Amino acid sequence: MTKYNNLDRRGLMLVLSSPSGAGKSTISRALMERDDNLTMSVSATTRAPRPGEVDGKDYFFIDKPVFDEMIRDGKMLEHARVFDNYYGTPKEPVEEALAAGRDVMFDVDWQGTQQLAESAAKDLVRVFILPPSMEELERRLYNRAQDSEEVVTKRMAEANSEMSHYPEYDYIIVNTVIEESITRVEAILAAERLKLNRQIGVHDFIADMCAEDDG
Repeated sequence: MTKYNNLDRRGLMLVLSSPSGAGKSTISRALMERDDNLTMSVSATTRAPRPGEVDGKDYFFIDKPVFDEMIRDGKMLEHARVFDNYYGTPKEPVEEALAAGRDVMFDVDWQGTQQLAESAAKDLVRVFILPPSMEELERRLYNRAQDSEEVVTKRMAEANSEMSHYPEYDYIIVNTVIEESITRVEAILAAERLKLNRQIGVHDFIADMCAEDDG
């Protein structure tokens, strides 16, 4: 008799994007704490390690020639220049996680999401987090007490541009109550994990059942 266990599954790539202050980081931390099958993508960078940072955990620290070579060889899922340094997502560790049935979460902006869609569209699940209003977004930025008024003004100006890319995402969540927003992302994950194209073990499972029935 065929005994049902969880079917073999290919992992997925979960992207959360939002304007600064909309709640993306809070949601990401909660998901990581609650979901043992979810791992955070580790980026590569050409900048020097900061005190306390660990290679392979916080970032993969590599030099510019190696970074350029990885881009040329198609070994980066996405990459960008930030001031004088380069950041990118190495393809190999992500692919290993997906093949093992683990899900990988990405903290990237809309530009990084576009690149991921070009390089790994079938594995990608894109979620955009919106604030309930611009007034609330500004209030949250000030309440964080992390940024000067000048920086808050700049982030508010950037928010309009960032939110204009919402049609490029699969799901939209208006983050009014943080716990409800976390629950909604968990529901998205649960549904996406059950999609047929990710259930790589279903063919063998059904074949075994049919063979038993024929016997």
